Amino acid sequence: MAREIISTGNDLAAIAAVDAGCEFFAGYPITPSSEVMHTISDLLPANGGAAIQMEDEIAGVCAALGAAMSGKRALTATSGPGISLKAENIGLGYIAEVPLVIINVMRGGPSTGLPTRVQQGDILQAKAPTHGDFNSITLCASTLEECYTQTIKAFDLADRFMQPVFLLLDETIGHMSGKAIIPDLEEVKASITPRRVYEGDPKDYKPYGVPQDEPAILNPMFKGYKFHFTGLHHGPTGHPTEDATICQNLIDRLFNKVDSHLDEVHQYEEYMLDDAQIMIIAYGSVALSAKEAIKRLRKEGIKIGLFRPITLWPSPEEKIYEYCKKIDKVLVTELNKGQYIQEIQRASQRKDFATLFKANGRPIAPIEIIEKIKGI
Repeated sequence: MAREIISTGNDLAAIAAVDAGCEFFAGYPITPSSEVMHTISDLLPANGGAAIQMEDEIAGVCAALGAAMSGKRALTATSGPGISLKAENIGLGYIAEVPLVIINVMRGGPSTGLPTRVQQGDILQAKAPTHGDFNSITLCASTLEECYTQTIKAFDLADRFMQPVFLLLDETIGHMSGKAIIPDLEEVKASITPRRVYEGDPKDYKPYGVPQDEPAILNPMFKGYKFHFTGLHHGPTGHPTEDATICQNLIDRLFNKVDSHLDEVHQYEEYMLDDAQIMIIAYGSVALSAKEAIKRLRKEGIKIGLFRPITLWPSPEEKIYEYCKKIDKVLVTELNKGQYIQEIQRASQRKDFATLFKANGRPIAPIEIIEKIKGI
């Protein structure tokens, strides 16, 4: 049975993490994500887990990775500048295949930027938060309910694909307060697939010796199964290697394990698109303004709809292509200078989009979208 709760987006993400079985949080306060840490610091100890404020963002992700390596579901939360600091060890998570959920409540940037204002400036950062080749999985919440449900989904995907998974909120969604309808706790627990473990003879255990379309199988530490964690390229047991074939296969697999199962990753919303002659593409809090604008424009007889990617990376490129081929007039609107439009152009094989971008820390209002639509 669904539950009703009055809360903020940040608090809902923290509640969801505990409901998803998260047992460890490590981080450092940073506006506008601090409430995630504040709330989970109360909830985790009361539910048998642990939360710790580290000395900085770097230590926060290191501690969270360590907990995840030991077999615990782990979370860290921050904002754009914190992701910049965590970048090196996020890379360790990708190459060592350590499942970790990273919540980024986006604010203005670059550098210190606009700490208390909204922006969607970390879209490209979420695709490539660190150096090297890997396949980012990034989700983006647009409603209070999704601050909860997409946190649950992020933990499920992290364990399924054995890698860091990003959940993007933005300041507007994170600090918004209202009523949310969230799933029953038993439904939540049933929706998360347990992390795979190897149960054979310890002598035969090769955590990275898996098929090219599957993630590593990392047993919890201290259970008698020996293997090696490293940030270096490695072979089946995790020990470093410079063998050209093994190194190429490793990186190929980091992509293949996601690309071969996109049906498990892709999420998107199609809103009033059945008869639409104009389409808006938006995500995060901007999609809320877009929906309000669509309702008002529909009353005036304008046939308009919204395509909203929930999974930003890997993008739902086939759906983007399908709608951009079918609908001639498309408005892309983002709280940045146009970060996701690059992916939309690539996926759609089009560049003739109308745009509405804003990067001054203020939200995009429905009336701004309405005026833009009437102009095209």
